[in-house]
Amino acid sequence: MKRTATAVWQGSGKEGKGNLSTQSGTLKEAQYSFNTRFEDGDGTNPEELIAAAHAGCFTMKLAFNIDNAGFQAEQLQTSCHIELREGTITNSELSVKAKVPGIQKTKFDELITDAKKNCPISKLLNAEISVDVELENE
Repeated sequence: MKRTATAVWQGSGKEGKGNLSTQSGTLKEAQYSFNTRFEDGDGTNPEELIAAAHAGCFTMKLAFNIDNAGFQAEQLQTSCHIELREGTITNSELSVKAKVPGIQKTKFDELITDAKKNCPISKLLNAEISVDVELENE
């Protein structure tokens, strides 16, 4: 499987502007700039997209882990905070709220650890990854 995204940039690094598009069309000329990356401008930025990718990838891997363990998640909600420090992504902090009837906390923690280690985006990131978990299992 191969997926494609395209970035177009015009102008200097600070005053320029760009747009991002994805093969699926989910992003179609989504605006990004210095302001959207380092200040509070309207649009997106690479770190926000990495946070979305990591949250989505981790959550899907966790769902498969839960299925394979013989349980079914009613709901998994993951938020991700990416930290960019001195030009390097240093941390990806995942926060998970899960409703998985009947699962024991120790089993769930095992499945979380596997998802953290083995989702493709986790494997891609050269950063510290942490997971905070809130489990409702009744």
